[in-house]
Amino acid sequence: MKEESFMDQKKTEILWREEKYNVMFYSQNHYNAIRQAMKNKASYEEISALIEQALSLSPTAGSMRNACQHMWGYFKKVATEEEKKQYEQLIQTTDFNELLAFIRRLAEKYEVTYLLESRVLNR
Repeated sequence: MKEESFMDQKKTEILWREEKYNVMFYSQNHYNAIRQAMKNKASYEEISALIEQALSLSPTAGSMRNACQHMWGYFKKVATEEEKKQYEQLIQTTDFNELLAFIRRLAEKYEVTYLLESRVLNR
């Protein structure tokens, strides 16, 4: 029984790692609720349902921008001046597809596996 719950927990952690920024992209409130549920060791089914709920919402410009700013945090110390300028321009616009593509290119360039495995960059 212990082995099963350990495997369930591992599966849940992987799901959350893959969906974290995707959820944040749609809803900061759901992101916070799921973080809390993860701390409380919620089941895979519970977390999966909360993620589905979040992804059924219409993201706001604010939630999308917030998620992109969090992902940018992985690069702000290593990005070139040109990349920083490009980010500053893109974050002001509402072309989030272009901004996500830019973040994906940076994740590939700087080999940020955590972001490359994130579903928000693999749409």
